[in-house]
Amino acid sequence: MGTPIKISLWKKLLTIILAFGPGIFAIGYTIGTGSVTAMIVAGSTYGMQLLWVLLLSCLFSGMLIFAYGNYALVTGETALYAFKKHLKWGKLIAILIILGISFGQWNSLMGILGISANIIYEIFLIYFPSLVDLKYESVLTIAIVVIVVFYRFLLIGKYAFFEKILVIFVTIMGLSFIISLFMVYPLPIEVAKGLIPTIPKVQGGQMMVAAFVGTTMAAATFLSRPLFVKGKGWTIDNLKQQKKDAIIAATLVFLISAAVMAVACGALYHQGQPVTKVLDMVNTLEPVAGKFALTLFFFGTLSAGLSSIFPCLLIAPILVADYQSGTLDTTSKQFKIITAIACLFALIVPVFGANPIEMQIVSQVFNVFVLPLVILGIILSINNKKLMHKYSANLLLNLGLFAALFFSCVISYNGIMALAKFF
Repeated sequence: MGTPIKISLWKKLLTIILAFGPGIFAIGYTIGTGSVTAMIVAGSTYGMQLLWVLLLSCLFSGMLIFAYGNYALVTGETALYAFKKHLKWGKLIAILIILGISFGQWNSLMGILGISANIIYEIFLIYFPSLVDLKYESVLTIAIVVIVVFYRFLLIGKYAFFEKILVIFVTIMGLSFIISLFMVYPLPIEVAKGLIPTIPKVQGGQMMVAAFVGTTMAAATFLSRPLFVKGKGWTIDNLKQQKKDAIIAATLVFLISAAVMAVACGALYHQGQPVTKVLDMVNTLEPVAGKFALTLFFFGTLSAGLSSIFPCLLIAPILVADYQSGTLDTTSKQFKIITAIACLFALIVPVFGANPIEMQIVSQVFNVFVLPLVILGIILSINNKKLMHKYSANLLLNLGLFAALFFSCVISYNGIMALAKFF
């Protein structure tokens, strides 16, 4: 009698996971190797000191995902199309947003592919030690194979298909990081202290805060929300479901990101071993956490990378389609050409053999600059009574959105100062 119960339990679990809505794309956009890198570097260098930045970013992210989703369900319009149509200077704002986000996401894509290819190479190296002298060739070959496979997947072009693949990667990633946390964890007092706002008074501290916000409050996540909500087939009748989906997405982003930071803090911070390369984790984590935790963590990092390649390749055609008409045609020639260019762009780091980690941190900082525009756009749109009628933003949501706008302006200034020092 035990087997049918077990099977039905698995079925229930699988149904719950697959029932996850467009929020799965929010997690795919937000937690990639960029954010994993930022969390590892922060956890190993500053302990849990930046946990407050992560918490604030996730809180504001949840509000913005909710606001953009609500706007789409009530008006039937997507974000950039609405900006162009209803806002003064809307056309210019929309074009600046497209350029800024595409640049930031394509930069991220280079680093993601570089890190993912390096991780797969390290796994191969365990079984084929002779590859040690062919590192460049192996990493480049792996990167080409990965990007070709993903491009082939894109050409299938069905929303439900994208969603299912992302669900698999995100589930593996979340479980890997959270199980690792049970093996290597920081002290509770460190977690509590991390919720008190402070900026590390060391070189690179400012850059790290900006990168943190750039990776967690990703403008691409909010702007793509209306298209994914429409792709799911939701209407004004799904407002409650949309709200729940936004809350779950923001909560999972916080839990998974905090778990990565905590593992890096517990394993490396007290040893005084800050990480500058993701592969440094191999040498530093293994003695503390053992082979199993290390394998799990790497599996999680790889899943984070692979779950981000899809959304990063999709972002430019999504934004262009949004601006033009508010609908995304994944079978169009335009879609195929833009994603092909993105695939070639992704190969820059593997071709030149650059350090993908540095690329990741800098690209996350670039993501911050578009953020104030993206937040201002939705504040104006969601308070437009003509469009939103009785569904326009209430006082609590407005307070949250204005706080997010102020926060993003402070972080953008911080990012400019950090980049000026970096270059």
